[in-house]
Amino acid sequence: MDIRKLFDMQRQLDERIETERGLRGERLVERKLLALLVEIGELANETRCFKFWSSKPPAAVETILEEYVDGLHFILSLGLDLSLHEGVQWPNVQESRPLVDQFLRVFEAVHAFRGQLNEEAYNQLVYAYAQLAHALSFTAQQIERAYIAKNEVNHERQSHNY
Repeated sequence: MDIRKLFDMQRQLDERIETERGLRGERLVERKLLALLVEIGELANETRCFKFWSSKPPAAVETILEEYVDGLHFILSLGLDLSLHEGVQWPNVQESRPLVDQFLRVFEAVHAFRGQLNEEAYNQLVYAYAQLAHALSFTAQQIERAYIAKNEVNHERQSHNY
């Protein structure tokens, strides 16, 4: 995955949104953290991994992947906002945990990051999110392609006053 390319694309989207919405210079970290938590919850909801009371199957893989990259948009955006993106590499994760456990770890990583807002906590968040991708059986290439496609959709939405 070319994470530099994704950071550049995210920077362009963020600048567009902040300019068009009159948010230049406004601190958006707390809102982006909440948005990230909501997106992670939406992703968990689509996987249905925690819904022991239901026999309904998970959403289509494409839907789950789109939800995953929605969260990635906010992770990248937070790294840019706090200038924590320079040394970031997309981890090559080989270990797998049960999906419910991995979702809880990602939520914990977001909360830890919120409390510290530093490079170490950011890298741990990126790693936990990459572990979640592995648990969902997504490859770096699938994620990159889906991110690029969703980024285009996000720009289109901005053009239509989303």
